[in-house]
Amino acid sequence: MEIPYLYISLLLLVATCIFTSHIRRKSSNHPPTVFPTLPIIGHLYLLKPPLYRTLAKISAKHGPILGLQLGFRRVLVVSSPSAAEECFTKNDIIFANRPKMLFGKIIGVNYTSLAWASYGDNWRNLRRIASIEILSAHRLNEFHDIRVEETRLLIQRLLFSSSSASSQVRMKFAFYELTLNVMMRMISGKRYFGSDNLELEEEGRRFREILDESFVLAGASNVGDYLPLLSWLGVKSLEKKLIKLQDKRDVFFQGLIEQLRKSKGAEDVNKRKTMIELLLSLQESEPEYYTDAMIRNFVLVLLAAGTDTSAGTMEWVMSLLLNHPQVLKKAQNEIDSVIGNNRLVDESDIPNLPYLRCIINETLRLFPAGPLLIPHEASSDCVVGGYNIPRGTMLIINQWAIHHDTIPKYSNTPCFSQKFSLPPKIFVSITHSFSFPPHGRLLNVEASARSRCRLTTHCDLCLLCGSVLIVADVFVTEQRGRNKGCLVCKKKMATPLSKHFLDLVLPHLEIFWNMLLI
Repeated sequence: MEIPYLYISLLLLVATCIFTSHIRRKSSNHPPTVFPTLPIIGHLYLLKPPLYRTLAKISAKHGPILGLQLGFRRVLVVSSPSAAEECFTKNDIIFANRPKMLFGKIIGVNYTSLAWASYGDNWRNLRRIASIEILSAHRLNEFHDIRVEETRLLIQRLLFSSSSASSQVRMKFAFYELTLNVMMRMISGKRYFGSDNLELEEEGRRFREILDESFVLAGASNVGDYLPLLSWLGVKSLEKKLIKLQDKRDVFFQGLIEQLRKSKGAEDVNKRKTMIELLLSLQESEPEYYTDAMIRNFVLVLLAAGTDTSAGTMEWVMSLLLNHPQVLKKAQNEIDSVIGNNRLVDESDIPNLPYLRCIINETLRLFPAGPLLIPHEASSDCVVGGYNIPRGTMLIINQWAIHHDTIPKYSNTPCFSQKFSLPPKIFVSITHSFSFPPHGRLLNVEASARSRCRLTTHCDLCLLCGSVLIVADVFVTEQRGRNKGCLVCKKKMATPLSKHFLDLVLPHLEIFWNMLLI
């Protein structure tokens, strides 16, 4: 009989702790939370993939400013544009820190890389380098011809692939290789994909494997970040994979650094410097700061931010256009009226293509490349939305929820038709920045360098999308009850289906052959 009494006593003790914690939270003006908060695991029992949708559902019920207890971590989930703006303006310095997590420790080189550094001298130096030296407007404009050339090469590839009536082009990989070529030519001067150099092709294959593995592990969850006891007990399978990956990344990019260092003496003074060459020149003046490790990790952050994100967005653009032919027709009519049929889209044409910019902006709103922003951490007590936020609280901005929740009439319909019947100025700014209405702004209130990157990416997406549409008739066909010729978008998926191919049936546009083969 003693054992049942023991269980009952233990159950009463747990219930008392939960109730007391709930009352204490309500009386201390902390953000609303979910009841109950279980001992040890807190609210971890609530989390299900995809995480951004789970958090959005919880926030819809309990409020846009939500407090959770994930294991030992106190977490603030923000799904309100006004609260997110308050975090990054009024409390920007307080939330400039990053939480101590396994990925930041290993891949972020003990929290010293650009993406994982907390506020301090190193944080300021890295952002100064990014904003002034690497990602300045002048520097990005220098690489404009690379982006244009790679776009034309992709169009040329599509033209060649269309020589057969039954040709299929796997656009997911075509967009991915395009962005990788652009980034690597800017970073190291190498073009891995589509070249006739077998050595470069093999090097590109290894590079792609490393990058693919990086994205896979970046999406893996580490329960030890929230329950350290598991790490102390030896649950370290993810840690071993990350260490192995980091070793492979270091070996590969150190090889690039050594190659460019050796060729430095024979370089042409008028030749445009790659990003690695620019960092090596800075290394000569401050070798103790611009170490090879710092250069490697700086470059890796740029690659992670500029490859899969851009390719994924372009894939979504084409997927949505194929599933909404009325929008596709309007975009093609606009391009035909502005550009005509004797040339490709140029960057100078983009201000005259407001509907195309609407399509890009609406795609970014519906399917942001990062539904959840990289977590921040409060370095001191602060107030957000009238609630007291204790020091050490981890901040999660649910960008996907912010982009979807404010206009109830449209928020639950992933179609373009109703949104694009509205005036274009509602969805796109004619100025030089992304200016969404409060429900869909892209939270570009952090570094000016990041804003320039977004603007450049937006222009590149318009350039590529417009160029594809100007030379291609894209449509969906149905064979044996299945959609063929499109990437079918499912409402509950974070990324488009990768097993469906995109058929680009190209008209007879002989004029492009001469233009592209010059």
